[in-house]
Amino acid sequence: MTLSDSIPSGGFAALVPELDVTDLDASRRFWCDVLGFRIAYQRPENRFLYLEMQGAQVMLTQYNGNWQTGEIERPFGRGLNFQIIVEDVSPMLDRLARANWPLFQPCRDAWYQVGEQARGQRQFLVQDPDGYLLRFAQDLGMR
Repeated sequence: MTLSDSIPSGGFAALVPELDVTDLDASRRFWCDVLGFRIAYQRPENRFLYLEMQGAQVMLTQYNGNWQTGEIERPFGRGLNFQIIVEDVSPMLDRLARANWPLFQPCRDAWYQVGEQARGQRQFLVQDPDGYLLRFAQDLGMR
């Protein structure tokens, strides 16, 4: 885990999800030690972490009931997945395998139509300790 206790490198992203988690320590281990995110800054008294990796940013907060819009039950984040673009998915897949962490969907190449062309990405899906669905992808270019 790398900690700088400053604003994220490159500044704050225009959209940063804040995820309620049931165990901030377990989530930190998964997001930082397994996935490779780093802590930009934290507020331990509020059980809060601001994480970043290769331009992607996410906030994790120990569940406290603030801003609760309805009942919360696992898996959290039903109906959405977070696509996170990385330079290379291989190191992350290696760390997940070493941690014996199951994949939601195995790594595969996918092509998505964008106008007259298709954009490719090598992607896999994994759930964090609370069930949030994360889709990590590396760019394969256009065809």
